[in-house]
Amino acid sequence: MTPDDFTVFRSPSDGSSLRLEEAVLRDGQVVTGVLIGVDGARFSIAEGIADLVWPRLLDLRERAAIELYDARADVYDQFLPLTFSTFGEDEQQVREEMIALLNLKPGQRVLEIGAGTGRDSEIIARRLGPQGELHCQDIAQSMLVHNARRMEKEGLKAHLSLANASHLPFPDDYFDAVFQFGGVGEFSDVPGFFREVARVTRKGGRVVAGDESMPPWLRKTEFSRSLTFTNAQFAAPLPLEHLPVEARDVQLRWIIGGTFFLFDFTIGEGEPYADIDFPIPGPRGGTHRSRFYGQLDGVKVETKALAHRARAKLGISMHDWLDELVRREAEKILRGDDS
Repeated sequence: MTPDDFTVFRSPSDGSSLRLEEAVLRDGQVVTGVLIGVDGARFSIAEGIADLVWPRLLDLRERAAIELYDARADVYDQFLPLTFSTFGEDEQQVREEMIALLNLKPGQRVLEIGAGTGRDSEIIARRLGPQGELHCQDIAQSMLVHNARRMEKEGLKAHLSLANASHLPFPDDYFDAVFQFGGVGEFSDVPGFFREVARVTRKGGRVVAGDESMPPWLRKTEFSRSLTFTNAQFAAPLPLEHLPVEARDVQLRWIIGGTFFLFDFTIGEGEPYADIDFPIPGPRGGTHRSRFYGQLDGVKVETKALAHRARAKLGISMHDWLDELVRREAEKILRGDDS
């Protein structure tokens, strides 16, 4: 990465800009250096990879993940294909189909979270082309070192960084798409992960995310019990309730033998739109908003029955009658009119 490439990063603690100092370059690429925040926080760069992990002291779950991947990094690519062959799946085809859900176009900006050794990174990079901008993020430097070697061998370009998935060091609305596969079950803050994904993805951008999680209808089968005995991650809950409110057109599927969930959705603006102010026809009347926000303390059952009879005789909705009645009487009391 060149010095200019590092200008995209933001402080994971407060989102402020970072400045590059003490940089050592080789062939125009930053090898070592320090990114310094406006508050004086320092984030080191080693082997061209910025360490933007935050908080400094990670949760036990993330620390365990780093220890696990550090121990497996050198043999990770050797054994990972077993995940696919166990279920008779073609790994390359599965990965291509997942990434196709991003609807990528050449030249776009993409963030891959938990990029690991780059088995998906190289597919994304080829689809983006030389003008694209791919950021590969992981929490384990040992994995990103292998990612860098893979991308260099294939003649592909990517920006690598260390970061916690729930504290992404990027500006708001920066990416056209975000991809994450494997690792959700290792995040200590899954809601924070999805909030961050929604924050850094532009409106209309695409998100694909998935991990192990046996579907509910299979959990009591021998199929599920035997697989879960070896890999407890298959028993992880489906994080459906943690999807961001900005998620639109959400699709959920189970892949790789039906044992991995995969979400794909488009990022929208805030909560979904609905017209909650149109007058609802019928005896009750009112609007969705007035029914929710305009509730008053209940009356006796006998009083309610009388009210319904009176409303029917007047031929108007309960909303219109009560709104007029309560308003008129309240205003009379407030102005001290006893007439």
